[in-house]
Amino acid sequence: MKCRMLTLNSEQEWLRAGQWLKGRTAPDADVEKNVREMLAAVREKGDAALCEYTRRFDCPDFAPPLRVNERDIACAAAQTPPEHREYILSAAANIRAFHQAQKERSWFTSREDGSILGQRVTPVDAVGLYVPGGQGGATPLVSSLLMNAIPAQVAGVPRIAVCTPPCADGGINPVILAAAHLLDIDEIYRVGGAWAIAALSYGTESLAAVDVVAGPGNIWVTTAKRLCHGSVGIDMIAGPSEVLILADAGANPVLIAADMLAQAEHDPLASALCVTDSPALAERLQAELQRQCVTLPRTRTAARSLMDWGAIVIVPNMRTAVAIANQIAPEHLEICAADPWALLPGIRHAGAVFLGQYSAEAVGDYIAGPNHVLPTMGTARFASALSVQTFCKKTSILALSPDFVRENAAAVAGLSRLEGLEAHARSVEVRLP
Repeated sequence: MKCRMLTLNSEQEWLRAGQWLKGRTAPDADVEKNVREMLAAVREKGDAALCEYTRRFDCPDFAPPLRVNERDIACAAAQTPPEHREYILSAAANIRAFHQAQKERSWFTSREDGSILGQRVTPVDAVGLYVPGGQGGATPLVSSLLMNAIPAQVAGVPRIAVCTPPCADGGINPVILAAAHLLDIDEIYRVGGAWAIAALSYGTESLAAVDVVAGPGNIWVTTAKRLCHGSVGIDMIAGPSEVLILADAGANPVLIAADMLAQAEHDPLASALCVTDSPALAERLQAELQRQCVTLPRTRTAARSLMDWGAIVIVPNMRTAVAIANQIAPEHLEICAADPWALLPGIRHAGAVFLGQYSAEAVGDYIAGPNHVLPTMGTARFASALSVQTFCKKTSILALSPDFVRENAAAVAGLSRLEGLEAHARSVEVRLP
Protein backbone atom coordinates (compact mmCIF):
# COMPACT_ATOMS: atom_id res chain seq x y z
CA MET A 1 0.00 0.00 0.00
CA LYS A 2 1.33 3.42 -1.00
CA CYS A 3 -0.33 6.75 -0.50
CA ARG A 4 0.07 9.18 -3.42
CA MET A 5 2.71 11.86 -2.92
CA LEU A 6 2.37 15.33 -4.48
CA THR A 7 4.78 18.25 -4.54
CA LEU A 8 3.22 21.66 -5.15
CA ASN A 9 4.92 25.02 -5.53
CA SER A 10 1.84 27.14 -4.81
CA GLU A 11 -1.74 26.97 -3.60
CA GLN A 12 -2.98 27.55 -7.17
CA GLU A 13 -1.53 24.22 -8.24
CA TRP A 14 -3.98 22.41 -5.93
CA LEU A 15 -6.87 23.38 -8.23
CA ARG A 16 -5.48 20.96 -10.81
CA ALA A 17 -3.68 18.49 -8.56
CA GLY A 18 -6.72 17.90 -6.34
CA GLN A 19 -9.18 17.12 -9.12
CA TRP A 20 -9.05 13.38 -8.46
CA LEU A 21 -10.84 13.88 -5.11
CA LYS A 22 -14.02 14.93 -6.91
CA GLY A 23 -14.51 11.31 -7.91
CA ARG A 24 -15.77 10.59 -4.39
CA THR A 25 -18.99 12.43 -5.22
CA ALA A 26 -19.88 10.40 -8.31
CA PRO A 27 -23.46 9.15 -7.73
CA ASP A 28 -24.89 5.78 -8.67
CA ALA A 29 -27.58 6.46 -11.27
CA ASP A 30 -29.77 3.63 -9.99
CA VAL A 31 -29.81 4.72 -6.35
CA GLU A 32 -32.16 7.69 -6.69
CA LYS A 33 -34.61 5.72 -8.84
CA ASN A 34 -34.78 2.90 -6.31
CA VAL A 35 -35.04 5.26 -3.35
CA ARG A 36 -37.93 7.12 -4.97
CA GLU A 37 -39.72 3.78 -5.34
CA MET A 38 -39.13 3.02 -1.65
CA LEU A 39 -40.44 6.42 -0.56
CA ALA A 40 -43.56 6.00 -2.68
CA ALA A 41 -44.16 2.49 -1.31
CA VAL A 42 -43.98 3.70 2.30
CA ARG A 43 -46.35 6.59 1.60
CA GLU A 44 -48.83 4.19 0.00
CA LYS A 45 -48.51 1.05 2.14
CA GLY A 46 -47.19 2.34 5.47
CA ASP A 47 -46.13 -0.37 7.93
CA ALA A 48 -46.58 -3.11 5.33
CA ALA A 49 -43.87 -1.55 3.16
CA LEU A 50 -41.55 -1.16 6.15
CA CYS A 51 -41.90 -4.83 7.02
CA GLU A 52 -41.44 -5.88 3.39
CA TYR A 53 -38.19 -3.96 2.96
CA THR A 54 -36.90 -5.05 6.36
CA ARG A 55 -37.43 -8.71 5.42
CA ARG A 56 -35.73 -8.16 2.06
CA PHE A 57 -32.63 -6.36 3.31
CA ASP A 58 -32.15 -6.98 7.05
CA CYS A 59 -34.14 -9.76 8.67
CA PRO A 60 -35.79 -12.48 6.51
CA ASP A 61 -38.20 -13.55 9.26
CA PHE A 62 -39.07 -10.06 10.49
CA ALA A 63 -42.46 -9.69 12.13
CA PRO A 64 -44.17 -6.71 13.81
CA PRO A 65 -44.26 -4.85 16.08
CA LEU A 66 -41.87 -2.27 14.70
CA ARG A 67 -41.46 -0.47 18.02
CA VAL A 68 -39.16 -1.94 20.65
CA ASN A 69 -40.84 -2.75 23.95
CA GLU A 70 -39.82 -0.45 26.82
CA ARG A 71 -39.17 -3.48 28.99
CA ASP A 72 -36.65 -4.79 26.45
CA ILE A 73 -34.90 -1.41 26.41
CA ALA A 74 -34.57 -1.38 30.20
CA CYS A 75 -33.44 -5.01 30.23
CA ALA A 76 -30.69 -4.29 27.68
CA ALA A 77 -29.48 -1.40 29.83
CA ALA A 78 -29.40 -3.57 32.94
CA GLN A 79 -27.36 -6.24 31.16
CA THR A 80 -24.81 -3.81 29.71
CA PRO A 81 -21.39 -4.13 31.39
CA PRO A 82 -20.78 -1.34 33.92
CA GLU A 83 -17.70 -0.09 32.09
CA HIS A 84 -19.71 0.36 28.88
CA ARG A 85 -22.35 2.31 30.78
CA GLU A 86 -19.61 4.54 32.20
CA TYR A 87 -18.18 5.20 28.73
CA ILE A 88 -21.62 6.26 27.53
CA LEU A 89 -22.36 8.43 30.57
CA SER A 90 -18.96 10.16 30.42
CA ALA A 91 -19.36 10.98 26.74
CA ALA A 92 -22.95 12.11 27.27
CA ALA A 93 -21.95 14.49 30.07
CA ASN A 94 -19.30 16.19 27.94
CA ILE A 95 -21.55 16.40 24.89
CA ARG A 96 -24.39 17.85 26.94
CA ALA A 97 -22.17 20.47 28.61
CA PHE A 98 -20.83 21.66 25.25
CA HIS A 99 -24.26 21.91 23.67
CA GLN A 100 -25.77 23.68 26.66
CA ALA A 101 -23.46 26.58 25.79
CA GLN A 102 -25.02 26.74 22.31
CA LYS A 103 -28.53 27.54 23.50
CA GLU A 104 -29.92 30.78 22.14
CA ARG A 105 -32.36 33.01 23.98
CA SER A 106 -35.45 34.72 22.68
CA TRP A 107 -35.06 38.49 22.66
CA PHE A 108 -37.13 41.64 22.32
CA THR A 109 -36.31 45.28 21.69
CA SER A 110 -38.56 48.32 22.02
CA ARG A 111 -38.69 51.56 20.04
CA GLU A 112 -39.47 55.06 21.28
CA ASP A 113 -42.73 55.01 19.33
CA GLY A 114 -43.94 52.05 21.42
CA SER A 115 -43.32 49.27 18.88
CA ILE A 116 -41.83 46.00 20.11
CA LEU A 117 -39.78 43.77 17.82
CA GLY A 118 -38.12 40.50 18.66
CA GLN A 119 -37.29 36.89 17.95
CA ARG A 120 -38.66 33.83 19.69
CA VAL A 121 -36.56 30.64 19.72
CA THR A 122 -38.53 27.40 20.14
CA PRO A 123 -37.76 23.70 19.58
CA VAL A 124 -39.51 21.65 16.93
CA ASP A 125 -42.18 19.27 18.19
CA ALA A 126 -40.61 15.99 17.06
CA VAL A 127 -37.25 14.72 15.83
CA GLY A 128 -36.42 11.45 14.10
CA LEU A 129 -32.90 10.07 14.55
CA TYR A 130 -31.36 7.48 12.27
CA VAL A 131 -28.73 5.28 13.96
CA PRO A 132 -26.87 2.84 11.69
CA GLY A 133 -26.53 -0.68 13.08
CA GLY A 134 -23.02 -1.14 11.72
CA GLN A 135 -21.92 -4.44 10.13
CA GLY A 136 -25.17 -6.29 10.76
CA GLY A 137 -25.44 -4.96 14.29
CA ALA A 138 -21.95 -6.06 15.34
CA THR A 139 -20.53 -2.53 15.54
CA PRO A 140 -23.33 -0.31 16.85
CA LEU A 141 -22.85 3.41 16.23
CA VAL A 142 -23.57 4.48 19.80
CA SER A 143 -21.73 7.78 19.32
CA SER A 144 -24.16 8.71 16.52
CA LEU A 145 -27.08 8.33 18.91
CA LEU A 146 -25.39 10.51 21.54
CA MET A 147 -24.31 13.21 19.11
CA ASN A 148 -27.77 13.54 17.58
CA ALA A 149 -30.03 12.97 20.57
CA ILE A 150 -28.33 15.20 23.13
CA PRO A 151 -28.50 18.45 21.11
CA ALA A 152 -32.18 17.73 20.47
CA GLN A 153 -32.74 17.23 24.20
CA VAL A 154 -30.85 20.43 25.04
CA ALA A 155 -33.01 22.25 22.51
CA GLY A 156 -36.07 21.03 24.42
CA VAL A 157 -37.59 18.76 21.76
CA PRO A 158 -40.45 16.91 23.49
CA ARG A 159 -40.48 13.83 21.23
CA ILE A 160 -37.43 11.96 19.94
CA ALA A 161 -37.96 8.84 17.81
CA VAL A 162 -35.04 6.56 16.94
CA CYS A 163 -34.88 4.25 13.92
CA THR A 164 -32.15 1.62 13.63
CA PRO A 165 -32.00 -1.49 11.44
CA PRO A 166 -32.51 -4.87 13.12
CA CYS A 167 -29.96 -7.65 13.03
CA ALA A 168 -30.66 -10.80 11.05
CA ASP A 169 -32.43 -12.27 14.09
CA GLY A 170 -34.72 -9.25 14.40
CA GLY A 171 -33.07 -7.79 17.49
CA ILE A 172 -31.29 -4.50 18.11
CA ASN A 173 -27.76 -4.40 19.46
CA PRO A 174 -28.26 -4.05 23.24
CA VAL A 175 -25.66 -1.27 23.52
CA ILE A 176 -27.81 1.01 21.36
CA LEU A 177 -30.80 0.22 23.54
CA ALA A 178 -28.74 0.84 26.67
CA ALA A 179 -27.54 4.21 25.39
CA ALA A 180 -31.10 5.22 24.57
CA HIS A 181 -32.24 4.15 28.04
CA LEU A 182 -29.47 6.19 29.68
CA LEU A 183 -30.68 9.19 27.67
CA ASP A 184 -34.32 8.54 28.71
CA ILE A 185 -35.35 7.77 25.12
CA ASP A 186 -37.95 5.03 24.82
CA GLU A 187 -39.35 5.45 21.29
CA ILE A 188 -37.19 3.11 19.22
CA TYR A 189 -38.14 1.34 15.99
CA ARG A 190 -36.60 -1.73 14.36
CA VAL A 191 -36.39 -0.24 10.90
CA GLY A 192 -33.50 1.01 8.80
CA GLY A 193 -32.55 2.08 5.31
CA ALA A 194 -34.25 4.59 3.04
CA TRP A 195 -37.65 3.26 4.13
CA ALA A 196 -36.97 4.38 7.70
CA ILE A 197 -36.35 7.92 6.46
CA ALA A 198 -39.63 7.72 4.55
CA ALA A 199 -41.49 6.58 7.67
CA LEU A 200 -40.06 9.42 9.76
CA SER A 201 -40.87 11.94 7.03
CA TYR A 202 -44.38 10.86 6.06
CA GLY A 203 -45.57 8.75 8.99
CA THR A 204 -47.12 5.27 9.04
CA GLU A 205 -49.65 3.47 11.24
CA SER A 206 -46.99 2.73 13.87
CA LEU A 207 -44.60 5.66 13.44
CA ALA A 208 -45.88 9.23 13.54
CA ALA A 209 -44.10 11.71 11.27
CA VAL A 210 -41.50 14.06 12.72
CA ASP A 211 -40.36 17.60 11.91
CA VAL A 212 -36.59 17.09 11.57
CA VAL A 213 -34.67 13.98 10.55
CA ALA A 214 -31.01 13.67 11.55
CA GLY A 215 -28.33 11.02 11.62
CA PRO A 216 -25.76 9.41 9.32
CA GLY A 217 -26.30 6.59 6.87
CA ASN A 218 -25.21 5.01 3.61
CA ILE A 219 -25.91 6.42 0.14
CA TRP A 220 -29.49 5.06 0.28
CA VAL A 221 -30.23 6.83 3.55
CA THR A 222 -28.52 10.02 2.42
CA THR A 223 -30.45 10.04 -0.87
CA ALA A 224 -33.72 9.50 1.00
CA LYS A 225 -32.96 12.45 3.29
CA ARG A 226 -32.23 14.64 0.28
CA LEU A 227 -35.47 13.65 -1.45
CA CYS A 228 -37.57 14.08 1.72
CA HIS A 229 -36.08 17.48 2.54
CA GLY A 230 -38.95 19.91 2.32
CA SER A 231 -41.46 17.52 3.81
CA VAL A 232 -39.17 17.55 6.86
CA GLY A 233 -36.06 19.41 7.90
CA ILE A 234 -32.77 17.49 7.84
CA ASP A 235 -29.42 17.96 9.51
CA MET A 236 -27.29 17.91 6.34
CA ILE A 237 -26.39 15.90 3.25
CA ALA A 238 -23.21 14.18 4.35
CA GLY A 239 -20.68 12.39 2.18
CA PRO A 240 -17.83 10.03 3.07
CA SER A 241 -15.74 11.10 6.06
CA GLU A 242 -12.46 12.99 5.67
CA VAL A 243 -9.50 14.40 7.56
CA LEU A 244 -6.84 16.91 6.52
CA ILE A 245 -3.70 17.26 8.66
CA LEU A 246 -1.43 20.29 8.43
CA ALA A 247 2.02 19.30 9.71
CA ASP A 248 5.29 21.17 10.02
CA ALA A 249 8.78 19.68 10.22
CA GLY A 250 8.52 19.06 13.94
CA ALA A 251 5.34 17.00 13.78
CA ASN A 252 5.33 13.34 14.82
CA PRO A 253 4.78 11.04 11.80
CA VAL A 254 3.64 8.18 14.05
CA LEU A 255 0.74 10.27 15.36
CA ILE A 256 -0.15 11.65 11.93
CA ALA A 257 -0.21 8.17 10.40
CA ALA A 258 -2.42 6.92 13.24
CA ASP A 259 -4.92 9.73 12.67
CA MET A 260 -4.96 9.26 8.89
CA LEU A 261 -5.62 5.55 9.34
CA ALA A 262 -8.34 6.26 11.90
CA GLN A 263 -10.17 8.05 9.12
CA ALA A 264 -9.28 5.59 6.37
CA GLU A 265 -10.67 2.56 8.24
CA HIS A 266 -14.18 4.06 8.11
CA ASP A 267 -14.88 3.42 4.47
CA PRO A 268 -13.09 2.83 1.14
CA LEU A 269 -14.37 6.29 0.12
CA ALA A 270 -12.96 8.03 3.22
CA SER A 271 -10.23 10.57 2.53
CA ALA A 272 -7.10 11.19 4.62
CA LEU A 273 -4.69 13.93 3.55
CA CYS A 274 -1.57 15.45 5.04
CA VAL A 275 -0.13 18.76 3.82
CA THR A 276 3.38 19.49 5.07
CA ASP A 277 6.27 21.86 4.41
CA SER A 278 8.78 19.10 5.21
CA PRO A 279 9.86 16.56 2.52
CA ALA A 280 11.63 14.58 5.24
CA LEU A 281 8.42 14.29 7.28
CA ALA A 282 6.56 13.23 4.14
CA GLU A 283 8.95 10.32 3.56
CA ARG A 284 8.77 9.18 7.18
CA LEU A 285 4.97 9.44 7.10
CA GLN A 286 4.73 7.28 3.97
CA ALA A 287 6.71 4.53 5.68
CA GLU A 288 4.72 4.86 8.90
CA LEU A 289 1.39 4.55 7.10
CA GLN A 290 2.50 1.27 5.56
CA ARG A 291 3.84 -0.05 8.86
CA GLN A 292 0.69 0.71 10.83
CA CYS A 293 -1.85 -0.20 8.15
CA VAL A 294 -0.91 -3.88 7.95
CA THR A 295 -1.64 -4.35 11.66
CA LEU A 296 -5.24 -3.11 11.48
CA PRO A 297 -8.27 -5.43 11.52
CA ARG A 298 -9.70 -3.30 8.69
CA THR A 299 -6.45 -3.19 6.78
CA ARG A 300 -8.06 -3.75 3.37
CA THR A 301 -10.54 -0.92 3.85
CA ALA A 302 -7.88 1.46 5.14
CA ALA A 303 -5.41 0.56 2.37
CA ARG A 304 -8.04 1.05 -0.33
CA SER A 305 -9.01 4.41 1.11
CA LEU A 306 -5.41 5.65 1.29
CA MET A 307 -4.53 4.45 -2.20
CA ASP A 308 -7.64 5.91 -3.84
CA TRP A 309 -8.37 9.03 -1.80
CA GLY A 310 -5.35 9.69 0.39
CA ALA A 311 -2.35 11.93 -0.27
CA ILE A 312 0.75 13.43 1.28
CA VAL A 313 1.22 16.90 -0.18
CA ILE A 314 4.54 18.75 0.09
CA VAL A 315 4.33 22.56 -0.09
CA PRO A 316 6.87 25.39 0.28
CA ASN A 317 5.59 26.70 3.62
CA MET A 318 2.73 26.50 6.12
CA ARG A 319 1.06 29.60 4.67
CA THR A 320 0.53 27.63 1.47
CA ALA A 321 -0.71 24.66 3.52
CA VAL A 322 -3.34 26.85 5.18
CA ALA A 323 -4.44 28.23 1.79
CA ILE A 324 -4.89 24.69 0.43
CA ALA A 325 -6.84 23.71 3.55
CA ASN A 326 -9.27 26.55 2.85
CA GLN A 327 -9.73 25.33 -0.72
CA ILE A 328 -10.50 21.81 0.49
CA ALA A 329 -12.76 22.95 3.40
CA PRO A 330 -12.40 19.57 5.15
CA GLU A 331 -14.73 17.91 7.61
CA HIS A 332 -11.92 17.44 10.15
CA LEU A 333 -8.80 19.62 10.16
CA GLU A 334 -5.87 18.79 12.44
CA ILE A 335 -3.02 21.27 12.91
CA CYS A 336 0.14 19.52 14.08
CA ALA A 337 2.60 22.37 14.27
CA ALA A 338 4.91 24.03 16.78
CA ASP A 339 2.33 26.81 17.29
CA PRO A 340 -1.07 25.62 16.00
CA TRP A 341 -2.83 28.67 17.46
CA ALA A 342 -0.76 30.91 15.20
CA LEU A 343 -2.20 29.13 12.14
CA LEU A 344 -5.80 29.06 13.38
CA PRO A 345 -6.72 32.67 12.37
CA GLY A 346 -5.96 31.79 8.75
CA ILE A 347 -8.43 28.87 8.73
CA ARG A 348 -11.75 29.98 7.22
CA HIS A 349 -13.37 26.71 6.18
CA ALA A 350 -13.46 23.52 8.27
CA GLY A 351 -16.12 21.48 10.02
CA ALA A 352 -13.99 21.12 13.16
CA VAL A 353 -10.41 22.12 13.94
CA PHE A 354 -8.15 20.04 16.21
CA LEU A 355 -5.13 21.91 17.58
CA GLY A 356 -1.94 20.21 18.76
CA GLN A 357 -0.66 16.64 18.91
CA TYR A 358 -3.02 15.55 21.70
CA SER A 359 -6.15 16.67 19.85
CA ALA A 360 -6.75 13.40 18.03
CA GLU A 361 -9.83 13.49 15.85
CA ALA A 362 -11.01 10.20 17.42
CA VAL A 363 -11.28 11.92 20.81
CA GLY A 364 -13.58 14.47 19.23
CA ASP A 365 -15.60 11.70 17.60
CA TYR A 366 -16.52 10.21 20.94
CA ILE A 367 -16.05 12.16 24.12
CA ALA A 368 -14.63 15.71 23.93
CA GLY A 369 -18.05 17.34 23.61
CA PRO A 370 -18.29 19.18 20.25
CA ASN A 371 -20.54 17.46 17.74
CA HIS A 372 -19.02 14.98 15.32
CA VAL A 373 -21.78 15.42 12.72
CA LEU A 374 -19.92 17.77 10.39
CA PRO A 375 -20.14 19.11 6.84
CA THR A 376 -18.17 17.07 4.27
CA MET A 377 -17.10 17.29 0.63
CA GLY A 378 -16.19 20.97 0.84
CA THR A 379 -19.55 22.09 2.25
CA ALA A 380 -17.77 23.55 5.29
CA ARG A 381 -17.51 26.63 3.05
CA PHE A 382 -21.13 27.36 3.96
CA ALA A 383 -22.35 24.73 6.43
CA SER A 384 -21.85 24.10 10.15
CA ALA A 385 -21.74 21.21 12.59
CA LEU A 386 -24.97 19.72 13.87
CA SER A 387 -25.99 21.77 16.89
CA VAL A 388 -28.83 22.73 19.18
CA GLN A 389 -29.94 25.15 16.44
CA THR A 390 -30.56 22.18 14.10
CA PHE A 391 -33.59 21.34 16.23
CA CYS A 392 -34.86 24.88 16.82
CA LYS A 393 -36.76 27.43 14.79
CA LYS A 394 -36.83 31.20 15.10
CA THR A 395 -40.03 33.20 14.90
CA SER A 396 -40.01 36.94 14.33
CA ILE A 397 -42.29 38.95 16.65
CA LEU A 398 -43.79 42.31 15.64
CA ALA A 399 -46.03 44.45 17.84
CA LEU A 400 -46.23 47.75 15.94
CA SER A 401 -47.53 51.00 17.37
CA PRO A 402 -49.95 53.37 15.57
CA ASP A 403 -47.18 55.97 15.40
CA PHE A 404 -44.82 53.58 13.60
CA VAL A 405 -47.46 52.69 11.01
CA ARG A 406 -48.37 56.37 10.42
CA GLU A 407 -44.72 57.35 9.99
CA ASN A 408 -44.00 54.55 7.52
CA ALA A 409 -47.30 54.14 5.68
CA ALA A 410 -46.25 56.19 2.67
CA ALA A 411 -43.06 54.16 2.20
CA VAL A 412 -44.89 50.84 2.55
CA ALA A 413 -47.61 51.89 0.13
CA GLY A 414 -45.08 53.23 -2.34
CA LEU A 415 -42.98 50.06 -2.31
CA SER A 416 -46.12 47.92 -2.59
CA ARG A 417 -47.28 49.77 -5.70
CA LEU A 418 -43.78 49.51 -7.25
CA GLU A 419 -44.25 45.75 -7.01
CA GLY A 420 -47.81 45.90 -8.37
CA LEU A 421 -49.40 44.89 -5.06
CA GLU A 422 -52.25 47.35 -4.60
CA ALA A 423 -53.95 45.38 -1.82
CA HIS A 424 -50.75 45.60 0.21
CA ALA A 425 -50.77 49.37 -0.08
CA ARG A 426 -54.44 49.66 0.83
CA SER A 427 -54.03 47.35 3.87
CA VAL A 428 -51.69 49.99 5.34
CA GLU A 429 -53.59 53.06 4.23
CA VAL A 430 -56.84 51.77 5.69
CA ARG A 431 -55.20 52.03 9.12
CA LEU A 432 -54.51 55.74 8.76
CA PRO A 433 -56.78 58.28 10.47
